[in-house]
Amino acid sequence: MRNEKLGFKIREHTLQRVPYLLVAGDKEVAANLLSVRTLSGKDLGTMTVAAFVSRLQADVERRGRTLLEE
Repeated sequence: MRNEKLGFKIREHTLQRVPYLLVAGDKEVAANLLSVRTLSGKDLGTMTVAAFVSRLQADVERRGRTLLEE
């Protein structure tokens, strides 16, 4: 809710190494969607909350297996 531009806020949080950046602007709220970006800055596009949760769960499961195998 700060008075900075959206691009500045995205860059600020990307530099803080936030794993996923979720943007819910007026268009996303109206469509009940989230705009998702990864830590590397890759734009994953818009998706429903359920789709994002499924993706996040898959990432957590995959990371857990990788750490146990190393």
